[in-house]
Amino acid sequence: MKPIIHAIAGTTAMFLLAGFWTSTLVSEVFFDSAAVAAVKHAIVYGLFLLVPFMVATGGSGFALGKTRKGGLVVQKKKRMAIIGTNGLLVMIPAAIFLNIKAATGEFDVFFYAVQVVELIVGGMQFTLMGMNFRDGLKLAGKLHLRAN
Repeated sequence: MKPIIHAIAGTTAMFLLAGFWTSTLVSEVFFDSAAVAAVKHAIVYGLFLLVPFMVATGGSGFALGKTRKGGLVVQKKKRMAIIGTNGLLVMIPAAIFLNIKAATGEFDVFFYAVQVVELIVGGMQFTLMGMNFRDGLKLAGKLHLRAN
């Protein structure tokens, strides 16, 4: 049951993060400030979904990792520590800050500076989660890489 919970939670978290990142980029590039504010508002509410899925992913991964050893498990744990730290110290505060600024129509240099950081770190988060996803498939025996 733990592997199923881990897979569902991790996949859902990746989809949520991808949705947040994409909607941010699309609203910034193609839509007006009202749409950007709506996206920022929705992302803050979306954190109430993302955070529990990330916790479930980390918790179930930790439980699964207790019985396994090896380089892939070590790498997944290291990446998850980075993902959690980035989420707690950068992504959540940035989302709240950007929502507050957007709600008051303050699209100033601070808004865009934090927006750039959020997009860069969000891309990094997605990349790290993707690497963990790949390594999880390897550990589960569902991904076989062919030698050239």
